[in-house]
Amino acid sequence: MATNSSLKNQLAENSQKQVNPSKLGLKALMNTPTMRKKFEDVLKDKSDGFMASVLNLVSNDSYLSSVEPMSIITSAMVAASLDLPVDKNLGYAWIVPYRGKAQFQLGYKGYIQLAQRSGQYKALNVIEVYEGELKGWNRLTEEFEFDQSGRQSNQVIGYVGYFELLNGFKKTVYWTKQEIDRHKQKFSKSDFGWKNDYDAMAKKTVLRNMLSKWGILSIEMQKATITDETIVNDVTEDGSIISETEIEDGSERKEAEPIIDQSNDQTEEQTALFDDTKPPLK
Repeated sequence: MATNSSLKNQLAENSQKQVNPSKLGLKALMNTPTMRKKFEDVLKDKSDGFMASVLNLVSNDSYLSSVEPMSIITSAMVAASLDLPVDKNLGYAWIVPYRGKAQFQLGYKGYIQLAQRSGQYKALNVIEVYEGELKGWNRLTEEFEFDQSGRQSNQVIGYVGYFELLNGFKKTVYWTKQEIDRHKQKFSKSDFGWKNDYDAMAKKTVLRNMLSKWGILSIEMQKATITDETIVNDVTEDGSIISETEIEDGSERKEAEPIIDQSNDQTEEQTALFDDTKPPLK
C-alpha cells in the first residue's frame, strides 16, 4: 500500500539527485514519474485531465496554494478513487484549505452520484423549503405536507430529503434551518463551505445523514463518508484511508448504523458522472 509517507520515500528513491519531496512544489510533485503513475493506476486515460484540473484549482485559489502540497495530492487521490471531479463549480467534490493542509470535502451532488452508481435507488433528491410551502410535518409518521404554490417569500425555513429504493422502501426527512445551524455550530471546524454556499452544505448535511442512517451504502459510499471533510494523512492507491484527522462531524451524528448492500455487484462498474441536467427525483 502506498501511503503519504511511502509516496515521499518512493519519490526520494527515484530521484537521481535525492531531492527531498517535502521541498517540492505541487506542480513538481505531480510531474514526478511516481506520482503520475499513481494517478494513472486509478484513473487510466483520464489521469492527465484530472491532474490538470487539480493544478488549475490550486493556481486560482490563493488560500489553497499556500497549504502543504502533499496534502493536496492525497486529497486529490481520494477524489480520483471516487471518480469525482474537483472543479468547485460542479459541486461534486472539493479540496479546501484548513489549518495549513488540504481537506477533502464531498458535495451533495457527489453523494447523489455515488448513490446512483449503486443501482439501488429509484429516486433521490433534496430541496430547500421556503416560507409558506410547508403545511405539515409529522416526525413520527414522516407525513410531509408540501404546497409549492403556497410560497410566500424567498426565506428558506428548512430542507427536505427523500429517496426510494428499487425494493419499494421510501424515506423522507425534514430538517429545519435551526437544526441545520445547530449542527453546523456543533460539528463544523471549517467554515469554508458554509460561507461559500450555505444551501449546498445544508443539502449535503441532510443527504449525508439520511443515507447513512437509512440508505444502502456501497463500499464506495462508505469510503466517501469516512473521508468526507477529512485531512488525509495516509492513503492507499485506491484512496482508502489509513489514518485521518479533523473529521468535521465527529462521532455525534444524527444517524444510526448504515445498511450495507452486500449483494449488488454493479457499484464498481457504473462510473459515469451523474447528469446534472436531469433532476434526480423521478
